[in-house]
Amino acid sequence: MNPVFTALMIPFLGTALGSAFVFFMKKEMPPLVQKILLGFASGVMVAASMWSLIIPAIEMGSGTSAVVPPTIGLLAGFAFLLLVDYVTPHIHASGEAEGPQSRLSRTAKLALAVTIHNFPEGMAVGVAIAGALTADFNMAGALALSLGIAIQNIPEGAIISMPIRAEGNSRPKAFGIGTLSGIVEPIGGALVLLLATSILGIMPYMLAFAAGAMLYVVVEELVPEYSQGEHSNIGTIGFALGFALMMVLDVVLG
Repeated sequence: MNPVFTALMIPFLGTALGSAFVFFMKKEMPPLVQKILLGFASGVMVAASMWSLIIPAIEMGSGTSAVVPPTIGLLAGFAFLLLVDYVTPHIHASGEAEGPQSRLSRTAKLALAVTIHNFPEGMAVGVAIAGALTADFNMAGALALSLGIAIQNIPEGAIISMPIRAEGNSRPKAFGIGTLSGIVEPIGGALVLLLATSILGIMPYMLAFAAGAMLYVVVEELVPEYSQGEHSNIGTIGFALGFALMMVLDVVLG
């Protein structure tokens, strides 16, 4: 299968897999499973942000000024996700919603928040792929980043589809709505690829921007969720395993 298509679609498939929990679970995802998934995804995303995005962005420059574009891009990525969280309701993996009050139902807020967050995540994968295609970067890094996002998307898909089912909707409908929340990820990635030739000159900024967006998700959403309550050590173990996996992929497939 084409690695570009695979990298674009893996995060969407993660959302679909999480949404499919509605077919064989009556309640929420077991906390132990959720924490190991969130920890593993965090480790993969942190390592991929470093090796597949930030370090390549620095290597595209020369001298001490090489750190300027990545620094600007990184901070812009954090600022963008912070703005998104400020102006829209957003969702934590536990299902707690925050953000501006509106007349939307709780389930609609969850679906909207996850959909909005998924778009920049898809763009991050697109930037990593564009780097691999236009600047001789490592495609394995893009695939690993895509995998980390997909694992993160599994609990997100579940916390959309299962409340929709609890409101009296059919399982297929709940699954469909949950899955559609992830369709913006391959769309965002594809848009970046279409602009790949025109963004080559600002690739260091784009790579670091994607890294900033990913690290924001890890710090703001994932780490707080797996580090609270019981089984927090399981999330930490998952982080170590995810980080180690990305390190191995970068060395062996690089």
